[in-house]
Amino acid sequence: MKTIQTQVAIIGAGPSGLLLGQLLARKGISNIILERVTGDYVLGRIRAGILEQGFADLVREAGVSERMDAEGHVHEGVELAINGKRTRIDLKGLTGGDEVVCYGQVEITRDLMDARREAGLETYYEASGVQPHDVKSDQPYLTFDHGGESYRLDCDFIAGCDGFHGVSRQTIPEDIRTEYERVYPFGWLGLMADTPPCHEELIYAKSERGFALASQRSPTRSRYYLQVPLTDKVEDWSDEAFWEELKKRLPAEIADKVVTGPSIEKSIAPLRSFVCEPMQYGNLFLVGDAAHIVPPTGAKGLNLAASDVAALYRILTRVYDTGDRRYIEQYSEIALRRVWHGERFSWWMTNMLHNFDQEVSNNGLDGQMFERFMKSEADYFLNSENGRRVIAEQYVGLPYEEVKEY
Repeated sequence: MKTIQTQVAIIGAGPSGLLLGQLLARKGISNIILERVTGDYVLGRIRAGILEQGFADLVREAGVSERMDAEGHVHEGVELAINGKRTRIDLKGLTGGDEVVCYGQVEITRDLMDARREAGLETYYEASGVQPHDVKSDQPYLTFDHGGESYRLDCDFIAGCDGFHGVSRQTIPEDIRTEYERVYPFGWLGLMADTPPCHEELIYAKSERGFALASQRSPTRSRYYLQVPLTDKVEDWSDEAFWEELKKRLPAEIADKVVTGPSIEKSIAPLRSFVCEPMQYGNLFLVGDAAHIVPPTGAKGLNLAASDVAALYRILTRVYDTGDRRYIEQYSEIALRRVWHGERFSWWMTNMLHNFDQEVSNNGLDGQMFERFMKSEADYFLNSENGRRVIAEQYVGLPYEEVKEY
């Protein structure tokens, strides 16, 4: 078995693992990333593209923002349309200057991959059998296979950025971790097309036919979503059927501006809220989807992963600067505080903007009463400046929490 060493071992070469590695490297902290699949496969994952103010600033701190700043589309507002009535949430005006950037997760990942390669930092793609060991000791290590050889990776800390199905969370004993989950009775059918967006800002729409989202990736590439039953399959939906249904759910004046075209990607994603506590076990830290999943309604999935990265990066920087390992004890508390805020906001947005089967109870309420409550929620928050401010503050992202000094 070949033995290699680093200070921080990172499992997963998605955007959170790559961003953490880039930030640590700029502070002189060595790191090695292990990824189960190829780099091309990672780049083939079609994901969200709304970056909170804090995430965008973190990308700049990592020194990989050149293309994001040049090509990303800044959004100063977002629209919520309930049964055709449109309400604009003035993100910038209501938050005192914050905004979000529309820049695809694939593009962020590509930028981080390029930066890591140019810096000569080590990444083992197609690493199989990755397994953490002795994570409660001061000498944790990983074993894995790569290129026909077996490896042992000695390190100080392990960052589990390997997603919901990865090995990191399973390393925490079942009697130590508590998992919270809410599975929603519908999914999102997404379609991407090389057509100009129908509106300069995102539109979240609710109608009697269900939820729809008009989003974008660039001035020439659109991304749209429809609420569909979990029993639906992608092959049930032709492009023509998707466009027809989308137009029925959007406000009429927006539907008239929809430019249709052949899909370049189409998929159905189930919706769930999921949190694992704690997010730390010894010298193993869970980051992003390894610890939490949110429904995409609040645009929080990638952004919560980024706030995890920010907390862990700042904590590890303190540890290596001061030699004081007590800083690591703050990680789970800091990360979970923001995670639960994001989870609640995403759950709330999902409840308010989706249609639930009248026969399905929700939060202990029968369907009809739940729908009345959600109608009242929308009426209050969208017709009150203070209500719109609450939405705006959470949509652009709450501030990152500072690490407590000892």
